Amino acid sequence: MKFRSSTAVDLDRTPHIPAPFDWVTAAQYDERRAATQYRPQWTWVAEDGDRILARAMWWGFGNGRHPLSLDYLHVHHSVINPAVLVGDLLNTAHAAFLADGAPALPAYHLKLPLNWRADPACVAAVDWRRAAAARAGLTEDNERLRYEWTPADGLPEPPARLHFRPEPDDEVVLSVFRRLTEGSLDTETRRGVAAVGVATHARDDFEFYRDEMPGPRDWWRLAYTADSDLVGLALPSRNATNAVVGYLGVLPEHRGHGYIHELLAHITRHHAELGMPRVVADTDLVNQPMAAAFTRGGYRNIEMRLVLSAPR
Repeated sequence: MKFRSSTAVDLDRTPHIPAPFDWVTAAQYDERRAATQYRPQWTWVAEDGDRILARAMWWGFGNGRHPLSLDYLHVHHSVINPAVLVGDLLNTAHAAFLADGAPALPAYHLKLPLNWRADPACVAAVDWRRAAAARAGLTEDNERLRYEWTPADGLPEPPARLHFRPEPDDEVVLSVFRRLTEGSLDTETRRGVAAVGVATHARDDFEFYRDEMPGPRDWWRLAYTADSDLVGLALPSRNATNAVVGYLGVLPEHRGHGYIHELLAHITRHHAELGMPRVVADTDLVNQPMAAAFTRGGYRNIEMRLVLSAPR
Protein backbone atom coordinates (compact mmCIF):
# COMPACT_ATOMS: atom_id res chain seq x y z
CA MET A 1 0.00 0.00 0.00
CA LYS A 2 1.34 3.42 -0.99
CA PHE A 3 0.28 6.69 0.66
CA ARG A 4 0.95 9.83 -1.34
CA SER A 5 -0.35 13.29 -2.16
CA SER A 6 -2.61 13.42 -5.17
CA THR A 7 -2.31 14.36 -8.84
CA ALA A 8 -4.81 16.02 -11.15
CA VAL A 9 -6.06 12.71 -12.55
CA ASP A 10 -6.78 11.09 -9.18
CA LEU A 11 -10.32 12.48 -8.91
CA ASP A 12 -11.41 10.55 -12.00
CA ARG A 13 -9.70 7.41 -10.74
CA THR A 14 -11.71 7.34 -7.51
CA PRO A 15 -15.15 5.78 -8.05
CA HIS A 16 -17.96 7.62 -6.31
CA ILE A 17 -19.44 5.47 -3.58
CA PRO A 18 -22.65 7.01 -2.19
CA ALA A 19 -22.32 7.80 1.52
CA PRO A 20 -24.82 9.11 4.06
CA PHE A 21 -22.71 12.27 4.51
CA ASP A 22 -19.18 13.57 4.07
CA TRP A 23 -19.03 13.89 0.31
CA VAL A 24 -18.29 16.52 -2.30
CA THR A 25 -19.45 16.64 -5.91
CA ALA A 26 -17.05 16.97 -8.83
CA ALA A 27 -18.37 20.49 -9.46
CA GLN A 28 -17.75 21.52 -5.84
CA TYR A 29 -14.30 19.99 -5.98
CA ASP A 30 -13.45 21.90 -9.17
CA GLU A 31 -14.74 25.17 -7.70
CA ARG A 32 -12.76 24.83 -4.50
CA ARG A 33 -9.67 23.63 -6.31
CA ALA A 34 -9.85 26.68 -8.62
CA ALA A 35 -9.95 28.85 -5.47
CA THR A 36 -6.91 26.89 -4.11
CA GLN A 37 -9.00 25.79 -1.12
CA TYR A 38 -8.29 22.21 -2.21
CA ARG A 39 -4.75 21.53 -3.40
CA PRO A 40 -2.93 18.43 -4.62
CA GLN A 41 -0.53 18.59 -1.67
CA TRP A 42 -3.53 18.73 0.69
CA THR A 43 -5.26 15.71 -0.89
CA TRP A 44 -3.83 12.30 -0.07
CA VAL A 45 -4.63 8.85 -1.42
CA ALA A 46 -4.01 5.24 -0.45
CA GLU A 47 -2.99 3.38 -3.59
CA ASP A 48 -2.73 -0.37 -4.10
CA GLY A 49 -1.21 -1.04 -7.48
CA ASP A 50 -3.37 0.84 -9.96
CA ARG A 51 -6.32 1.20 -7.56
CA ILE A 52 -7.04 4.11 -5.26
CA LEU A 53 -8.68 2.64 -2.17
CA ALA A 54 -9.00 5.75 -0.02
CA ARG A 55 -8.77 9.49 -0.36
CA ALA A 56 -8.62 12.29 2.21
CA MET A 57 -9.09 15.93 1.27
CA TRP A 58 -8.11 18.84 3.48
CA TRP A 59 -9.47 22.34 3.08
CA GLY A 60 -7.88 25.72 3.73
CA PHE A 61 -8.22 29.38 2.82
CA GLY A 62 -7.18 30.23 -0.72
CA ASN A 63 -4.36 32.43 0.53
CA GLY A 64 -3.36 30.14 3.40
CA ARG A 65 -0.14 28.20 3.65
CA HIS A 66 -1.48 25.21 5.59
CA PRO A 67 -4.73 23.22 5.55
CA LEU A 68 -7.21 24.05 8.30
CA SER A 69 -9.53 21.05 8.35
CA LEU A 70 -10.03 17.57 6.97
CA ASP A 71 -13.09 18.01 4.79
CA TYR A 72 -13.78 14.65 3.17
CA LEU A 73 -12.96 10.94 3.35
CA HIS A 74 -13.69 8.36 0.71
CA VAL A 75 -13.03 4.63 1.05
CA HIS A 76 -13.68 1.99 -1.59
CA HIS A 77 -16.32 -0.58 -0.64
CA SER A 78 -13.76 -3.40 -0.95
CA VAL A 79 -11.76 -2.16 2.06
CA ILE A 80 -12.45 -4.51 4.97
CA ASN A 81 -11.09 -2.34 7.80
CA PRO A 82 -11.40 1.32 6.74
CA ALA A 83 -10.41 2.68 10.17
CA VAL A 84 -6.94 1.14 9.92
CA LEU A 85 -6.31 2.09 6.31
CA VAL A 86 -7.55 5.65 6.69
CA GLY A 87 -5.83 6.09 10.06
CA ASP A 88 -2.49 5.19 8.44
CA LEU A 89 -3.23 7.51 5.51
CA LEU A 90 -3.98 10.39 7.89
CA ASN A 91 -0.82 9.74 9.88
CA THR A 92 1.30 9.94 6.72
CA ALA A 93 -0.36 13.17 5.61
CA HIS A 94 -0.08 14.67 9.11
CA ALA A 95 3.66 14.02 9.12
CA ALA A 96 3.99 15.84 5.79
CA PHE A 97 1.94 18.82 7.01
CA LEU A 98 4.03 19.16 10.17
CA ALA A 99 7.27 18.85 8.20
CA ASP A 100 6.02 21.72 6.03
CA GLY A 101 5.60 23.91 9.12
CA ALA A 102 1.94 23.43 10.03
CA PRO A 103 1.52 24.64 13.63
CA ALA A 104 -0.93 21.85 14.57
CA LEU A 105 -2.82 18.91 13.14
CA PRO A 106 -5.92 20.02 11.22
CA ALA A 107 -9.16 18.91 12.83
CA TYR A 108 -11.62 16.65 11.03
CA HIS A 109 -15.04 18.24 10.52
CA LEU A 110 -17.83 15.74 9.86
CA LYS A 111 -20.88 17.53 8.48
CA LEU A 112 -23.82 15.45 9.65
CA PRO A 113 -27.60 15.54 9.27
CA LEU A 114 -29.40 16.70 12.38
CA ASN A 115 -30.95 13.27 13.02
CA TRP A 116 -27.83 11.24 12.21
CA ARG A 117 -28.06 9.11 15.37
CA ALA A 118 -31.39 7.72 14.16
CA ASP A 119 -29.81 6.41 10.95
CA PRO A 120 -27.80 3.17 11.40
CA ALA A 121 -25.80 3.86 8.22
CA CYS A 122 -24.75 7.26 9.55
CA VAL A 123 -23.83 5.81 12.93
CA ALA A 124 -21.66 3.12 11.31
CA ALA A 125 -19.99 5.69 9.05
CA VAL A 126 -19.25 7.96 12.01
CA ASP A 127 -17.86 5.07 14.06
CA TRP A 128 -15.13 4.05 11.63
CA ARG A 129 -14.24 7.66 10.84
CA ARG A 130 -13.91 8.42 14.55
CA ALA A 131 -11.67 5.35 14.98
CA ALA A 132 -9.51 6.37 12.01
CA ALA A 133 -9.15 9.92 13.34
CA ALA A 134 -8.18 8.63 16.80
CA ARG A 135 -5.55 6.37 15.21
CA ALA A 136 -4.05 9.54 13.70
CA GLY A 137 -4.07 11.54 16.94
CA LEU A 138 -7.44 13.31 16.64
CA THR A 139 -8.79 12.02 19.93
CA GLU A 140 -10.92 14.92 21.20
CA ASP A 141 -14.45 15.45 19.96
CA ASN A 142 -16.88 18.33 20.02
CA GLU A 143 -20.39 18.49 18.59
CA ARG A 144 -21.34 21.81 17.05
CA LEU A 145 -24.58 23.18 15.65
CA ARG A 146 -24.60 25.17 12.42
CA TYR A 147 -27.20 27.91 12.00
CA GLU A 148 -28.26 29.94 8.99
CA TRP A 149 -30.00 33.29 8.51
CA THR A 150 -31.27 34.72 5.22
CA PRO A 151 -33.22 37.93 4.52
CA ALA A 152 -36.37 35.83 4.20
CA ASP A 153 -36.07 35.11 7.94
CA GLY A 154 -36.62 38.81 8.71
CA LEU A 155 -34.38 41.41 10.27
CA PRO A 156 -34.05 41.39 14.05
CA GLU A 157 -34.97 44.55 15.90
CA PRO A 158 -32.07 47.02 16.19
CA PRO A 159 -30.21 47.04 19.51
CA ALA A 160 -32.07 49.27 21.98
CA ARG A 161 -29.72 49.38 24.99
CA LEU A 162 -26.29 49.18 23.41
CA HIS A 163 -24.29 51.28 21.02
CA PHE A 164 -21.32 50.02 19.04
CA ARG A 165 -17.93 51.65 18.51
CA PRO A 166 -14.98 50.65 16.38
CA GLU A 167 -11.79 50.08 18.35
CA PRO A 168 -8.63 50.33 16.24
CA ASP A 169 -6.27 49.51 19.12
CA ASP A 170 -5.51 45.79 18.92
CA GLU A 171 -4.33 45.66 22.52
CA VAL A 172 -7.65 46.99 23.77
CA VAL A 173 -9.58 44.40 21.79
CA LEU A 174 -7.17 41.67 22.88
CA SER A 175 -7.88 42.55 26.49
CA VAL A 176 -11.60 42.01 25.79
CA PHE A 177 -10.85 38.59 24.26
CA ARG A 178 -9.04 37.69 27.48
CA ARG A 179 -11.93 38.78 29.68
CA LEU A 180 -14.47 36.88 27.58
CA THR A 181 -12.76 33.56 28.29
CA GLU A 182 -13.89 33.72 31.92
CA GLY A 183 -16.80 31.34 32.43
CA SER A 184 -17.07 30.57 28.71
CA LEU A 185 -19.26 27.59 27.76
CA ASP A 186 -17.37 27.13 24.48
CA THR A 187 -15.58 23.78 24.50
CA GLU A 188 -12.53 24.86 22.49
CA THR A 189 -12.11 27.95 24.66
CA ARG A 190 -12.16 25.87 27.83
CA ARG A 191 -9.71 23.35 26.37
CA GLY A 192 -7.45 26.09 25.08
CA VAL A 193 -7.33 27.93 28.38
CA ALA A 194 -6.60 24.69 30.22
CA ALA A 195 -3.79 23.84 27.80
CA VAL A 196 -2.00 27.14 27.21
CA GLY A 197 -3.54 29.70 29.59
CA VAL A 198 -5.86 32.65 29.11
CA ALA A 199 -3.35 35.02 27.50
CA THR A 200 -2.09 32.64 24.83
CA HIS A 201 -5.50 31.26 23.96
CA ALA A 202 -7.01 34.74 23.68
CA ARG A 203 -4.18 35.88 21.42
CA ASP A 204 -4.60 32.78 19.23
CA ASP A 205 -8.31 33.56 18.79
CA PHE A 206 -7.65 37.24 18.16
CA GLU A 207 -4.95 36.56 15.55
CA PHE A 208 -7.08 33.94 13.80
CA TYR A 209 -9.93 36.39 13.24
CA ARG A 210 -7.61 39.28 12.38
CA ASP A 211 -5.09 37.48 10.16
CA GLU A 212 -6.79 34.40 8.72
CA MET A 213 -10.52 35.08 8.38
CA PRO A 214 -11.34 37.08 5.23
CA GLY A 215 -13.66 39.50 7.05
CA PRO A 216 -12.07 42.95 7.51
CA ARG A 217 -10.76 44.05 10.90
CA ASP A 218 -12.66 47.34 10.70
CA TRP A 219 -15.99 45.49 11.00
CA TRP A 220 -15.25 44.71 14.65
CA ARG A 221 -17.18 46.62 17.32
CA LEU A 222 -17.13 46.97 21.08
CA ALA A 223 -20.57 47.32 22.66
CA TYR A 224 -21.32 49.90 25.37
CA THR A 225 -24.28 50.92 27.50
CA ALA A 226 -25.68 54.45 27.40
CA ASP A 227 -23.34 55.17 30.35
CA SER A 228 -20.33 54.03 28.26
CA ASP A 229 -19.88 50.87 30.29
CA LEU A 230 -18.20 48.21 28.15
CA VAL A 231 -20.49 45.19 27.73
CA GLY A 232 -18.91 43.00 25.09
CA LEU A 233 -17.65 42.36 21.59
CA ALA A 234 -19.46 41.90 18.26
CA LEU A 235 -17.27 40.56 15.47
CA PRO A 236 -18.95 40.04 12.10
CA SER A 237 -16.70 38.29 9.61
CA ARG A 238 -16.57 36.08 6.53
CA ASN A 239 -15.33 32.64 5.67
CA ALA A 240 -14.40 31.51 2.17
CA THR A 241 -18.01 31.46 0.95
CA ASN A 242 -20.36 33.19 3.40
CA ALA A 243 -20.84 35.99 5.83
CA VAL A 244 -20.47 34.61 9.36
CA VAL A 245 -21.32 35.68 12.87
CA GLY A 246 -17.66 35.27 13.77
CA TYR A 247 -17.18 35.99 17.45
CA LEU A 248 -19.44 37.58 20.02
CA GLY A 249 -19.46 37.64 23.77
CA VAL A 250 -20.70 39.45 26.86
CA LEU A 251 -18.30 40.31 29.68
CA PRO A 252 -18.87 38.25 32.84
CA GLU A 253 -20.23 41.14 34.91
CA HIS A 254 -22.94 41.86 32.31
CA ARG A 255 -24.15 38.32 31.63
CA GLY A 256 -27.73 37.35 32.36
CA HIS A 257 -29.28 40.61 31.10
CA GLY A 258 -30.05 39.58 27.52
CA TYR A 259 -27.28 41.60 25.91
CA ILE A 260 -26.27 38.63 23.77
CA HIS A 261 -29.42 39.19 21.67
CA GLU A 262 -28.39 42.76 20.89
CA LEU A 263 -24.86 41.73 19.94
CA LEU A 264 -26.23 39.11 17.58
CA ALA A 265 -28.77 41.56 16.15
CA HIS A 266 -25.98 44.03 15.43
CA ILE A 267 -23.98 41.41 13.53
CA THR A 268 -26.99 40.19 11.56
CA ARG A 269 -28.04 43.71 10.62
CA HIS A 270 -24.45 44.60 9.69
CA HIS A 271 -24.35 41.79 7.13
CA ALA A 272 -27.88 42.52 5.91
CA GLU A 273 -27.00 46.16 5.26
CA LEU A 274 -24.10 44.99 3.10
CA GLY A 275 -26.50 42.86 1.06
CA MET A 276 -25.19 39.50 2.23
CA PRO A 277 -27.58 36.76 1.02
CA ARG A 278 -26.74 34.35 3.84
CA VAL A 279 -25.18 34.45 7.30
CA VAL A 280 -23.95 31.28 9.00
CA ALA A 281 -22.99 30.69 12.60
CA ASP A 282 -21.78 27.83 14.77
CA THR A 283 -21.99 27.05 18.46
CA ASP A 284 -21.26 24.02 20.60
CA LEU A 285 -24.09 21.64 21.42
CA VAL A 286 -23.37 22.22 25.12
CA ASN A 287 -23.70 26.00 24.77
CA GLN A 288 -27.48 26.05 25.00
CA PRO A 289 -27.75 29.79 25.82
CA MET A 290 -26.02 30.65 22.54
CA ALA A 291 -28.14 28.14 20.63
CA ALA A 292 -31.27 29.73 22.11
CA ALA A 293 -30.01 33.18 21.10
CA PHE A 294 -29.60 32.08 17.49
CA THR A 295 -33.13 30.67 17.44
CA ARG A 296 -34.56 33.84 18.94
CA GLY A 297 -32.53 35.90 16.44
CA GLY A 298 -34.18 34.21 13.46
CA TYR A 299 -31.48 31.66 12.69
CA ARG A 300 -32.33 28.09 11.69
CA ASN A 301 -30.36 25.02 12.78
CA ILE A 302 -29.41 23.31 9.51
CA GLU A 303 -26.56 20.96 10.38
CA MET A 304 -24.69 19.11 13.09
CA ARG A 305 -20.92 19.13 12.91
CA LEU A 306 -18.72 16.65 14.75
CA VAL A 307 -15.21 18.06 15.17
CA LEU A 308 -12.40 15.60 15.91
CA SER A 309 -9.15 17.25 16.93
CA ALA A 310 -5.80 16.65 18.54
CA PRO A 311 -5.30 17.65 22.18
CA ARG A 312 -3.59 21.03 22.48
